[in-house]
Amino acid sequence: MTAQAQKRLAIAAAVTCAAVFLAANAHLLAVALDSQPACAAVTGAAPAKRAC
Repeated sequence: MTAQAQKRLAIAAAVTCAAVFLAANAHLLAVALDSQPACAAVTGAAPAKRAC
């Protein structure tokens, strides 16, 4: 494998890893924002969690 090919492969791998990392964080953020309905207020009841 030539030096040029190794460089391209390394850059492609780094870009792919960065894209996967960003996609995973975006997914975690979306799931965290969508998970709050369980904390809905119920009249006369204390919240299930302190963070609610």
